[in-house]
Amino acid sequence: MKPNYIAGEWADTTHAAPNVNPSNTNDVIDEFARAEAADAERAIAAAYGAFPAWSRSSIQKRHDILKAVGDEIIARKDELGRLLSREEGKTLPEGVGEVVRAGQIFQFFAGECLRMAGDKVPSVRPNVDVEITREPVGVVGLITPWNFPIAIPAWKIAPALAYGNTVVFKPAELVPGSAHALSEIIVRAGVPAGVFNLVMGRGSIVGEALLNSPKVSAISFTGSVPTGRRVAATCIAADPMKKLQLEMGGKNPMVVLDDADLNVAVDCAVNGAFFSTGQRCTASSRLIVTEGVHDRFVDALTEKMRGLVIDDALKAGTQIGPVVDQNQLDQDLSYIRIGQDEGAKLVCGGELLNRDNPGFYLAPALFTDVDNAMRIAREEIFGPVATVTRVRDYDEALMVANDTPFGLSSGICTTSLKHASHFKRNAEAGMVMVNLPTAGVDYHVPFGGRKGSSYGPREQGRYAAEFYTTVKTAYTFDGNTGEPPKTRSSE
Repeated sequence: MKPNYIAGEWADTTHAAPNVNPSNTNDVIDEFARAEAADAERAIAAAYGAFPAWSRSSIQKRHDILKAVGDEIIARKDELGRLLSREEGKTLPEGVGEVVRAGQIFQFFAGECLRMAGDKVPSVRPNVDVEITREPVGVVGLITPWNFPIAIPAWKIAPALAYGNTVVFKPAELVPGSAHALSEIIVRAGVPAGVFNLVMGRGSIVGEALLNSPKVSAISFTGSVPTGRRVAATCIAADPMKKLQLEMGGKNPMVVLDDADLNVAVDCAVNGAFFSTGQRCTASSRLIVTEGVHDRFVDALTEKMRGLVIDDALKAGTQIGPVVDQNQLDQDLSYIRIGQDEGAKLVCGGELLNRDNPGFYLAPALFTDVDNAMRIAREEIFGPVATVTRVRDYDEALMVANDTPFGLSSGICTTSLKHASHFKRNAEAGMVMVNLPTAGVDYHVPFGGRKGSSYGPREQGRYAAEFYTTVKTAYTFDGNTGEPPKTRSSE
């Protein structure tokens, strides 16, 4: 059994759960500990006790630890990528790519340790200096999803540690292998006892402990909208209230205009909608196509989809791996039935597939004749299911694209500078892509959305400091220059 890591020690528990390969359900990767509430409380207490020293630790020490983590991740990218693909189901090239990204994130934030700048400004009062600095917020609870089992933990853990916070990390139950491997690397890099804690287990146990502990100052959560809303309500109602960062999903539009390069548009649609088995919050699940190119686009996209290789994630040449587990597969199939019942036309895919080993294989599905009021066009499916909505022109395309409760990512395929520029300005999303898939962002720039997709400060890049630090404004009077300035009563 692979144990938790609490207070500087690998800690066994009385309960464990198997980690099953979705490409081959006969393959059990390992057994991983499942924490009880007492384990979570012990981790929180350890992080709380370690915070004073770590928050004042040398920035060089933090840099060296994070750099070592990033370097080891990248050096072991093939091994770790294979583990990731084996437990989550994305193809091996995607798994290796995600691992490299995780390593780059740690390397980036190692550099940020040495770039912690502040401001020194003059006061409006004579002989007074003002310093504006950032300080860590305290113990941070990190709750991560299963679809990016090493990259998302990396972009939460790395800035948390870089800015001097201590961490209690709760990974998704479906992907403990990548989380455990990452934790081993962090421990080997020399992080002091209590600064980093891995607590694997159920959200109803570990997550609740993080949300309800007064020793936890902040929660960063990535997951579903219903769970995110409950996390928010609990954090806001807590005494004291917790700082909060939520990433909760998307229903991302990709607009294709008549003047688009058809090959580019089809490639963007296939990549954005179906790669990683469509299990990305930035997936292009809504394809909004103007009528002049609609039929040609659908024909070309359908032809491309029929040539996709859906197979074991570890097999060479596989382009689409399995769905992550039976629950997600059932949800995908349910939405395919809903789409048909709503009157949409299933033009390609949607059927279960048999491969050499038992797994959760689903042919990517494409619906046409989709109205934007249909459930399959409004609710996040989180699988390889995409819809095509026909529109008259750019103006209607923009209106339909923005007609969603989500606002994470949005894309357009066009050769018109006018329409591209207008779309970038008017798309109601946190991230906008032009002639690129809606999924896929760099590790050094902010990630996040608006409306129902996100709440709180952005993740990644320098914008991570907005969540993982708090601002302090300090005033100093130079006593050698005369009497202290008078303070107005209104202040």
